[in-house]
Amino acid sequence: MLNDATGFDKIFIATGYTDLRRGIDGLASTIKYQFELDPFQKNILFLFCGKRTDRIKGLVWEGDGFLLLYKRLNVGGFSWPRTKEEAMEVTPEQYHMLMQGLEIVAKRPIEELTDPPKTM
Repeated sequence: MLNDATGFDKIFIATGYTDLRRGIDGLASTIKYQFELDPFQKNILFLFCGKRTDRIKGLVWEGDGFLLLYKRLNVGGFSWPRTKEEAMEVTPEQYHMLMQGLEIVAKRPIEELTDPPKTM
């Protein structure tokens, strides 16, 4: 189910570290109070990763209750963005890259120069 993101309207990942001992209520309160998002939106997948990058949890509101998803990899790990403590919306392409263990946030992104050098 977590390898294929079809059926979700949006996907958010909680960048940084999350205590994966938290259950449904703890993760829903993190979504609401820390990220200021509504955990009761249907078909929105929220993903969390702890310090061990081989495990993630997902939370989805299905209209009549929450679905808590847990995935532990046997080999390898997820390349989880650790730089910010916020929820980041990802595209389906970024989601598939994340599930393949690829980075979705560049360590040194290419930026436009505001004051380019005058000499070559």
